[in-house]
Amino acid sequence: MHILIATTGVLSPAPVADLCERLAGSDGRLTVMTVIEVPRHFLESMADDERRSFLDDTSWQSDTAEMKALTYLEERGRRAVEPIMSAFRARGQEPEIRFVEGTDPVEAIVSTAAAVEAEIIIMGATRRLFTEQAWTSVSARVMERTQCPLLLMPGHRAEDTGEIPRLEL
Repeated sequence: MHILIATTGVLSPAPVADLCERLAGSDGRLTVMTVIEVPRHFLESMADDERRSFLDDTSWQSDTAEMKALTYLEERGRRAVEPIMSAFRARGQEPEIRFVEGTDPVEAIVSTAAAVEAEIIIMGATRRLFTEQAWTSVSARVMERTQCPLLLMPGHRAEDTGEIPRLEL
């Protein structure tokens, strides 16, 4: 089984890695992806002394606009996938990583699933189901467009989502 894990950093790493280990078995394939919107115009306008890479401390002075965009994509992508990748590595797994540049995460996830021939997509759900807002979420829109099963796991950053607060009884 080939599993595509689409993350922005909201998935709880250990439960996802446990589930993938059960679903994929010893011969399964895993791909972890994230979608990043690269602000190319902004990056091109930055002076070299205003922006330093998180990955190294060399200057961007000789870098082309494309190299700046690729560096940005990799930095942001690594930040999003690192927690889940650490959980997989702790289990002796090394999934493929894909950093996808795009402005529409739904299109990026669906096209990546098709490209890697994923048999299931795992994503985080940060909004409560059965609310009006939930039907406009990325996960609901992926569900409408994908041709393979979609598994939603609860996300852990509800404060960033505008989620309706739960009432404690």
